[in-house]
Amino acid sequence: MSRTGLEASGVTIGGARILDGKAVAAEVRAGVRARAQALIARGVQPGLAVVLVGEDPASQVYVRNKDKAAQEAGFSVRTLKLPAQTAQAELERVVRELNADRSVHGVLVQLPLPRGLDSERIVRALDPAKDVDGLHPENVAALVMGDARGLAPCTPAGCIELCDRAGVSLAGKRVTVVGRSLLVGKPLAFLALARDATVTVCHSKTSDLPAVCREADVLVAAVGRPELVRGSWIKPGAVVIDVGINRLDGGGLAGDVAFAEARAVAGWLTPVPGGVGPMTIAMLLSNTVLAAERAAGVSRA
Repeated sequence: MSRTGLEASGVTIGGARILDGKAVAAEVRAGVRARAQALIARGVQPGLAVVLVGEDPASQVYVRNKDKAAQEAGFSVRTLKLPAQTAQAELERVVRELNADRSVHGVLVQLPLPRGLDSERIVRALDPAKDVDGLHPENVAALVMGDARGLAPCTPAGCIELCDRAGVSLAGKRVTVVGRSLLVGKPLAFLALARDATVTVCHSKTSDLPAVCREADVLVAAVGRPELVRGSWIKPGAVVIDVGINRLDGGGLAGDVAFAEARAVAGWLTPVPGGVGPMTIAMLLSNTVLAAERAAGVSRA
């Protein structure tokens, strides 16, 4: 979506314009489908395999959404459902078989795994070229080194894509990431550095967190604490990206940002739900079709 298109479809609430993750994700997915159709015309159908161990309800819903989105993109989709009692060696065997299957271009093992399974060993067992979650050490190293041959983690990549589609250049900007997880905070920091941003990563030991946040041109909240970031923490006109999805006792959802306060201060703001969430699946599809293109020798240059 062009900047003009995004602004035309965006919604102004208070002082902020909404970064509509649903709309941007729909455009990313349309692009992925076009690339998939081009591969299919060459005799290669992008293949995604998802491994789900156990019966965690949230994971089951997420996997169903991934399956549906992948099928709509024109992928072949295989979901392997294994019991929670699956042994480590058996799960690693399944991963090795998918690594060797030339019809599978992307392999995703749904995390978290049931207790007793070593997720780090499973991630290391993945073929880095098929690791569409971007978690294998080789992909992490590529991210740190600025090597475009790696596959970037989906949620951080989705945050960057939202900025790109809004016409927000990160070059020279102060980007503050609240949260230092391996899934979001750390990889997002490196992706922003690659765009020539000046990056600050905050965590539980950060002194005077509100003051640090107020210096940010782009503020990303990714800690999993409902409404931690208040409106008074936000620099007027800043881009605020809320990665948090927290389930409340009453059954509702809340982000890591106090939306009602932030909307009067920020320049751009992601909602929860409908912001970063849809982008995660869209970037998973993007990684999968990229892996398929590489396997088929199709250049994206």
